[in-house]
Amino acid sequence: QVQLVESGGGLVQAGGSVRLSCAASGRTFSGYAMGWFRQAPGKEREFVAAISRSGDRTASADSVKGRFTVSRDNAKNTVFLQMNSLKPEDTAVYYCAADGFWGTLQITTSGYNDWGQGTQVTVTS
Repeated sequence: QVQLVESGGGLVQAGGSVRLSCAASGRTFSGYAMGWFRQAPGKEREFVAAISRSGDRTASADSVKGRFTVSRDNAKNTVFLQMNSLKPEDTAVYYCAADGFWGTLQITTSGYNDWGQGTQVTVTS
């Protein structure tokens, strides 16, 4: 099991940028593929982006392609989500998640075993 703590959320104007961080502890971080999900009020948790164990492969949802970038620093046990050109519809609680099992990037919540507590991102128009 790995413990995850997100940070970096907050209030931002539309068109602005935010970088989220997710710090991991408890197990060898490089052994986990990582994902970012978000959940808006009244909606299901949805996939945002994922990155492989070494960072050589990424995937992202169509709704964020070209605006959000996922990256990781295995030396610092941290995964990042750089969010640019933010829109009000990006408002949600953002969660990072760890997958220590599957060899391919997972885009559903069932593909992840460990979750952080989430960080709120609010985009104002």
